[in-house]
Amino acid sequence: MTSHHHHGCCACGHEEGNGPEPKTQKLVPEQLNLKQEILPLVGVAIAYLFALIFQAKLAATPYSWAEYLVFISLYLITGWGVIISAGRNILKRQFFDENFLMTAATMAAIVIRELPEAVAVMLFYQIGELFQEYSVKRSRNSIKSLLEIRPDYANLKIGNSLEKVDPETVEPGSIVAVKAGEKIPLDGEVIEGKASVDTSPLTGESVPREKTVGDTVLAGTLNQNGLLTIRVTKAFGESSISRILTLVETAKSKKSKTEKFITTFARYYTPAVVFISLAIAFLPPLFIAGAEPADWIVRGLIVLVVSCPCGLVISIPLGYFGGVGGAAKRGILVKGSTFLDDLAAVKTVVFDKTGTLTEGVFEVKEIVAKNGFKEGDLIEIAAGVESLSNHPVAKAIVRHAEKLNLMPEKNGNLGNWQVEDYEEIAGCGVKAKVKDRTVIAGGDRLLHLENIEHDICEVGGTAVHLAVDCKYAGYILIGDRLKPDAGAAIESLKKLGITETVMLTGDDRAVAEKVADKLGLSSYRARLLPEDKVEAIEALINQKTKVAFVGDGINDAPVIARADVGIAMGGMGADAAIETADVVIMTDAPSKVAEAIFIGKKTQRIVWQNIAFAMGVKGLFIILGILGMATIWGAVFADVGVALIAVFNASRILENNSAINN
Repeated sequence: MTSHHHHGCCACGHEEGNGPEPKTQKLVPEQLNLKQEILPLVGVAIAYLFALIFQAKLAATPYSWAEYLVFISLYLITGWGVIISAGRNILKRQFFDENFLMTAATMAAIVIRELPEAVAVMLFYQIGELFQEYSVKRSRNSIKSLLEIRPDYANLKIGNSLEKVDPETVEPGSIVAVKAGEKIPLDGEVIEGKASVDTSPLTGESVPREKTVGDTVLAGTLNQNGLLTIRVTKAFGESSISRILTLVETAKSKKSKTEKFITTFARYYTPAVVFISLAIAFLPPLFIAGAEPADWIVRGLIVLVVSCPCGLVISIPLGYFGGVGGAAKRGILVKGSTFLDDLAAVKTVVFDKTGTLTEGVFEVKEIVAKNGFKEGDLIEIAAGVESLSNHPVAKAIVRHAEKLNLMPEKNGNLGNWQVEDYEEIAGCGVKAKVKDRTVIAGGDRLLHLENIEHDICEVGGTAVHLAVDCKYAGYILIGDRLKPDAGAAIESLKKLGITETVMLTGDDRAVAEKVADKLGLSSYRARLLPEDKVEAIEALINQKTKVAFVGDGINDAPVIARADVGIAMGGMGADAAIETADVVIMTDAPSKVAEAIFIGKKTQRIVWQNIAFAMGVKGLFIILGILGMATIWGAVFADVGVALIAVFNASRILENNSAINN
């Protein structure tokens, strides 16, 4: 067994057999030892060549029966597994699989004394199968390496000592220590220590994040240096990592239409081929004068061998598997291969605004002073009055004043600002005395309530209006910051041929319009409640285009569920959104949406290349076989070779997926 599994066992330390093994342990990378498997085949191949040389010499002597002895023993050595499988399947009444086709074709070859061909078919087939198995396992292992991020143990603090325990046994509220180089075993909050943490296993982001006291850390990320003491906040089963593992595990069950089609196709295609080849073998000699029965039987056999659908049956699921795995490596979780097809078909992408295209962090955008006040006075007064409030807008103003060094030293009594008679007026703003002047700060409604004359009501965005001693002093415009890659995200979508990019938001029109213009979105809808968002999505779906919705919050869950492809932002986002989404983006980067669509399109392209290629080559060889221009060797190549090329093509999906721009 691999060392990975071994860790899993010693993880429990002295508590061997404490309950069932965690179910993710079955993801032990599969070992495939090429050397061990290839040597016997090489031996057989050499024996086969010798047999061919002696065959010609023996044929003229009375010992030609020796030919049967040598070739049939070689045939049994190479083909035993295939023959047994065919026999088993016949007992199960599954007549038409590739084992049956190979056995039927080779047995018939023996009957018409084409012994070397029979052995060659089996030998070739075995070599092809071996390589195929090898490439399939390689692709699977590259996905499993992803899942290696499952933490094996936690150092649980019990009294003054640390004990190694299985993460699944640790209760929330416990304290665990994570040393340098160890995986963080559970989600929690840092209570001691400082370290840089590599989050790439979860997010695909390569830059490590500095984590210190008070920060949240996630299971499956890697502590690169320093010692962290963590208070566990969630049980293992609820951590993002355990959710990812479950998602990747269940992704296999949601098959795409193409995969289902191929399975059904193989079910009807194979029997049809068997009957066609029987017809080719036995009908022409009855109806065509001078047709050699043996010659037509060979032609029938060739058609039989060529027509195995294994290239399709293996390479197509593998293609989708590679797509899901390639996406997961880049921090994009696709919950089933069917959603890769949906992503490829998307024509309209709809974004939620706050937290998806923007950071959800407020900052001061503009300061407009009126009636003889200066900008500096304005921000200073505003910061004074807002310094006691916990509202995000108030905090943004205070942060801005701190940046400009306008805040007095924090020594309890707010320095030289005597803020007195502070009161919050619900839903409107705040009122207080600052340096013996009565200051009010808040929305437009507050100015009307206090009967303050002002000439500006609508300023386009969230504004804090200020009045000092009943005189209007101006306003401060507060806005949300765009995510750094939001612009690039919309660009990439356009390059991928996404015709419509739409933004839905609960914010004001003025705010929405600014964001939409800046990002170059094709349209937007503002002032929407969650239920309005669902209606907006339905209106788009009714235009008969495939719609993807990208959102992050709890209130986005219904819209995510309704869209053709629901994409949830931030693996750290709301659980409800992640549960209902078809695709989960582990980072908060909107540019990953384009990457997900790109991977969907690439997967689909490769899958269809495989279908076209396999069908084309097989079609060609079937015609050549009927015309008597193909050999059994060619037939074996057309079967095994096609399967191999298709499998290698499918494994390309796992390689570099970031090349959106070319």
